[in-house]
Amino acid sequence: MKRREFISLLGGAAAAWPLAARAQHPVVGFLDSRLPDAITDRLRGFRQGLKDTGYVEGENVSIVYRFAENQDDRLPELAAELIRQRVAVIAAGGPLAVFAAKTATATTPITFLVGDDPVRLGLVTSLARPGGNLTGINLFNSELAAKRLELLRELVPRVVRLAVLVNPADVSITETQLRDVSTAARTMGLQTEVFNANNSLEINAAFEKMGRERPDAVFVGVTPFLNGRRVQLTQLAAFHRLPAIYAVRDYAEAGGLMSYGSNIVDAYRQVGIYTGRILKGATPADLPVVQAAKFELVINHQTARMLGLDVPDRLLAIADEVIE
Repeated sequence: MKRREFISLLGGAAAAWPLAARAQHPVVGFLDSRLPDAITDRLRGFRQGLKDTGYVEGENVSIVYRFAENQDDRLPELAAELIRQRVAVIAAGGPLAVFAAKTATATTPITFLVGDDPVRLGLVTSLARPGGNLTGINLFNSELAAKRLELLRELVPRVVRLAVLVNPADVSITETQLRDVSTAARTMGLQTEVFNANNSLEINAAFEKMGRERPDAVFVGVTPFLNGRRVQLTQLAAFHRLPAIYAVRDYAEAGGLMSYGSNIVDAYRQVGIYTGRILKGATPADLPVVQAAKFELVINHQTARMLGLDVPDRLLAIADEVIE
């Protein structure tokens, strides 16, 4: 069975249920811009959050999945499909999916997970009282740029020239990240060069240019698209022997040098909890936006050795996980 057919079958399973069965169980829509196999751990966290509130997929709740497969322009139609399915709640991962869901409905509750201030993004009125049909989790990933640069320089003391890779399609988040990285880099005396990539070929081209220009290190921005290409990114960084830091542990697990950011699986669990609470009668307007509180440093020691880097004892001591 082809991937697209499988995903259609997965996403449409709930529609094929007898009406009586569907009437007994609430239906949740899950919207994401990536491939399903790129977020397996996140889905596990989301389902755990639902379970924590008493909902088990296939028993007393069904989930309609819609994945854009890294084709962001499909998100509006996928969101509209979920509305036509009359789902009780839409859980949206990443800013583009959230905005697509927000555009599709002003009434169906939406739980989100974003890496930037949702008030600044225009998703909620305030963190304490969101005020509309959206609420969710702020990962703070965009605000952690300075901390990532500090950790990177501790591991790579010689860094002066820094390549910054971002996805220009995520306009609002990319602008924030570039501003924060630029400010932190200036404070640390680093020179930055921005590389844009919005598809696989552009990622290849960006790293080919980095390979020629030889920056001292790479800062990979935070977007669902880049996360979905993490294997490609970490392999290219290794091929060109470029130390790189990332926002989530997926990269370090895929062979990336180092990651620092929110615990993503736990954040998706919280999205699942909020989704379950809404199914029980809570309204998004009254559920405060959760500020991520769990952050983790993951170091791939094997990659460090491959790059000829000695990981300082202090970093090894404070790391939440060291991959050998």
